[in-house]
Amino acid sequence: MSLLDNMRVFVRVVEQDSMSAAGRLLRLSPAVVSHRIQALESHLGVRLLNRTTRRVQPTEQGLAFYTACQEVLASVERAENVVAGVGGAPQGSLRVTAPLGFTRRILAPLVPEFQALHPKVTLQLRCSEHLLDLLTESVDIAVRMAILSDSSLIARKITDCERLLCAAPAYLAEQGAPQTPEDLLDHSCLLLRFPGSQQFRWTLQTPDGLKTYSVQGRFDADDGDTLTGWALDGRGIVLKPLWEVAEHLRDGRLVPVLANFPPEPVALSVLYPHRRLLPARVKAFSDFAVTRFAEEIEKSLQGMTLAKMRAARAAGAPVRGTARQDLA
Repeated sequence: MSLLDNMRVFVRVVEQDSMSAAGRLLRLSPAVVSHRIQALESHLGVRLLNRTTRRVQPTEQGLAFYTACQEVLASVERAENVVAGVGGAPQGSLRVTAPLGFTRRILAPLVPEFQALHPKVTLQLRCSEHLLDLLTESVDIAVRMAILSDSSLIARKITDCERLLCAAPAYLAEQGAPQTPEDLLDHSCLLLRFPGSQQFRWTLQTPDGLKTYSVQGRFDADDGDTLTGWALDGRGIVLKPLWEVAEHLRDGRLVPVLANFPPEPVALSVLYPHRRLLPARVKAFSDFAVTRFAEEIEKSLQGMTLAKMRAARAAGAPVRGTARQDLA
């Protein structure tokens, strides 16, 4: 194994404070990671890490070497990008994080297509509803559906995603349909919860502007598909992107709730750190995502929009050719 590869392993170990965590990122066993660190220390003739049962910590020499490694690896990446920029193919490992539901429906089915276009790129997916920190988690690019705040990341928007509240007809028949946003406080709301999540605070568009409601419910999970399943089973009201539940709305298994008070839309975007030279593999994935992700979402919607659904309701027409459902 080359000195450069061992340096990459060392940098990941320092950043993760753990050989096991670094190994998971690099898809190496802890034993292999340990062997490479030992080989590096043997080559340099110094101890780079102090090891305990819980964590590893760089020595004074290790900290100095870590800084030097970052500079060396950044120079190598810049050199690779220069080559790629004049005709070389994107290559190397690309670590991508994306929401679970989005990965299942959109991203995962497109991975073979992306890899056929870029056979020298190895895609590693980190699927989670949690918002991973790209720098500390050593992630190259993130796919997010969110109202983005200012950050040090570059955000490239793919498309806007309308959202709605919806529930199963059986739930509304039993519990009654809320007529105002305030009525949600007396209903079972299905909540997406994870550390740092604000998904229990639903912000709706009203004639008086955006208003936020702290809703409650007995069912919560950190997986959006679990919430959809509960909604289909009549367990409560769920807040979802329209494209994600369009099929269930067409077949009548879910119906809109408070259609005149929709949640504010979110942007589907790809995010990546600022860099002097964007790695060719990151640019290739970003370009692919902007085109193909938008196409797949449009395919899921099949022309469905909140405005068309409200117009259909006003006209007494069914939603996209399905059996008539009363829209709450």
